Amino acid sequence: MGDKGAMDKMKGKAKQKAGKAMGDERLKSEGRTDEAKGKAKNAMGNAKEHAQGMKDSLKNKDRA
Repeated sequence: MGDKGAMDKMKGKAKQKAGKAMGDERLKSEGRTDEAKGKAKNAMGNAKEHAQGMKDSLKNKDRA
């Protein structure tokens, strides 16, 4: 899931730069949205990994 987030962030940055170069506010806005979407995907992936780690930790604790 981190890869998808990273791709969205890179796409967003590219759109922002292109929008700035062309003076296109809409393209810059799309870029900011894509970048935020990428950050959200990364955060969600990190949260899922953390939750899985906690679940595994608790499962191993019960066995001990």
